[in-house]
Amino acid sequence: MSGEWRVVTVAGVGLIGGSFALALRQAGFAGKIIGVSSPATVQAALERGAIDEALPLAEAAAQADVVYLAQPIARILDTLNVIDGAVRPGTLITDAGSTKRAIVERAGKTIKRGRFVGGHPMAGKEARGVEAADANLFRTRPYVLTGADAELERWIEKIGARMVKLDADEHDRRVALVSHLPQLLSTALASLIADHPEAAKVAGPAAADLTRLARSPYDIWRDIFSTNAEEIDLVLSDAIGRLQTLRENLQVDSDMQAIFARAAEAASQLRQS
Repeated sequence: MSGEWRVVTVAGVGLIGGSFALALRQAGFAGKIIGVSSPATVQAALERGAIDEALPLAEAAAQADVVYLAQPIARILDTLNVIDGAVRPGTLITDAGSTKRAIVERAGKTIKRGRFVGGHPMAGKEARGVEAADANLFRTRPYVLTGADAELERWIEKIGARMVKLDADEHDRRVALVSHLPQLLSTALASLIADHPEAAKVAGPAAADLTRLARSPYDIWRDIFSTNAEEIDLVLSDAIGRLQTLRENLQVDSDMQAIFARAAEAASQLRQS
């Protein structure tokens, strides 16, 4: 069952939750948006116009046609343990968590009155909080869904995102490579530079670009690593092997040229998608 949304509850009105609310407004959503967060966060969200009202979770969920969980992964898992008792039958519950297997499995055990569709917008910023929220954050970016809901899909298209349908396992395999591994590589490089502060004095744009992700706070990544450790371990092994191949070919011009050419083509395709 799916129908037109009149009330949207956003649990976790930070960067992603706040951006989703602002994106809905910009795309023409005329209903009520209720925020669930800390007092300071919902006050900031009200001042930004991201939400119309702030309520505790149970009250907000009881009014909602859709509950959008934009909390850290561990909080989403905790919320899924209690949210079903608060919603009306048929209410859509969706999330924006960065890993999907653990969340979808938890929802399968706990969501009975409501309907759950896992989601993950592949968008973000270094800045955190609703102060950094942006109505255009999702525009042109992939937005993964693990299931189907016509109204959710309609709004994802209206906010300008590119919808991708994946099951939870396949999602976690793919993001381990294109999201979680880049964070670890950036962190590794920045920590290596930290051991050689004299090198930082001659660092140019390349070092700044490659270490941008290293500024991400660990509290966001802790839950990602704990809920996708197996897939991350596999891509880390592949990356270490690829670095070893580069090391072995430092003196082999033809092989290194071929590696660079293939990598440049892949990098160009990423920027066209």
